[in-house]
Amino acid sequence: MSSQSQANEKGRGGPSDRQAGSRGRGHACCRAPPRGNNGVAVAGIARRRSPTPLWSRAVLKFAASEGDVILLRLSVLDQSVALLDRPHAESIGNTLALARHCEALGYERFWLSEHHNHGSIVGTAPEILIAAIATTTRQIRIGSAGVMLPHYSPFKVAEQFRVLDAIAPGRIDLGLGRAPGSDGRTAFALNPLANERPAHFPADVRDLIAWVTGSPLPDGHPFRQLHAYPEGKTSPEIWMLGSSDYGAQVAAHFGLPYAFAWFFTDGKGGAEALGLYRQLYQPSGRHPEPHAALCVWALAAETEEEARYHFASRARVRLLRDRGIFAPLEPAEMALSQAYTELERARMAQMLSEAFVGTPGQVVERIAELGRRLDVAEMAVVTWTYDEAARRKSYALLAEAAGLAARPPLL
Repeated sequence: MSSQSQANEKGRGGPSDRQAGSRGRGHACCRAPPRGNNGVAVAGIARRRSPTPLWSRAVLKFAASEGDVILLRLSVLDQSVALLDRPHAESIGNTLALARHCEALGYERFWLSEHHNHGSIVGTAPEILIAAIATTTRQIRIGSAGVMLPHYSPFKVAEQFRVLDAIAPGRIDLGLGRAPGSDGRTAFALNPLANERPAHFPADVRDLIAWVTGSPLPDGHPFRQLHAYPEGKTSPEIWMLGSSDYGAQVAAHFGLPYAFAWFFTDGKGGAEALGLYRQLYQPSGRHPEPHAALCVWALAAETEEEARYHFASRARVRLLRDRGIFAPLEPAEMALSQAYTELERARMAQMLSEAFVGTPGQVVERIAELGRRLDVAEMAVVTWTYDEAARRKSYALLAEAAGLAARPPLL
């Protein structure tokens, strides 16, 4: 029996309240629930470094100043962004086409986010998009980033992803999150028990792991006899996603890979979350060592001027979001023509400095530097542009600058 299975036998419930609150900060939704029947305390282990990732088609090679070589896998996060005066179906179609494009370019994974009632993002059902992409790709891994588990039954999610694994065996990633991906009202529309479900998150993750991998649930579990079908020789790779140290603790407890949403917090809390993840990591059968990734916002173009031009659309949407307005992406020319206050211009300059925007060489070097600094094994890149051709070109330029190995076209 794998150590992951053994963990399920022992009934790992998740991080304790004391550990999640040890830093003394963070909103209640990001702290671990009080320990009860579903939870057990986590025993810390000595910190260990993430292993050097294995060679793959989607690997960046960078020579550091000391002469050593850093290996870093490069992936994609897509959010099906709404475009001003364009049908939402076009955004979904862009997602499907981008997945095929990025597979041909040699990217490692193509992940899809989940948001609800969000005027800027129309990607509400990653599991359906994964199925559509799985039928038109052959090599790239496809996954959720992620399924917001408190909205759903873990058993149903396990069944969905077992079906996806049957469609694309060995290529499915199941990224999990605890945040609502929406506002409070929408969370209740998705699940009338929205106030209660986040407290069950660690136990839900435990159950989901068991059903996805075909491992036994703890003795006395009311659903121990249930099986998630279809079964098969492979199973989805489960990831924990987050933008706080709570997800890092859950990932460490269950021996799962962990991806931090660097673009969501502009890096705030990222180093601390990764440190806690490595410090508390408990090995599992599939992942004997911690495996960390970051998701960064990046945009490359032939010139810095062109990259900054297209970035204006993203900056405009973020300014509106800061005011509680979730609007579709505007054309760059429209975003640049807006009358901004000095404070807004300063905020836009800050966004530009924190995002990875520029020529391919500049962007790739910034990605590499962040990878070296935080010792991460993978980077997922998310890019928003109103002009879809500019977005596709950005991913192509990054792939070329990073030296990704292109895949042959699908016959």
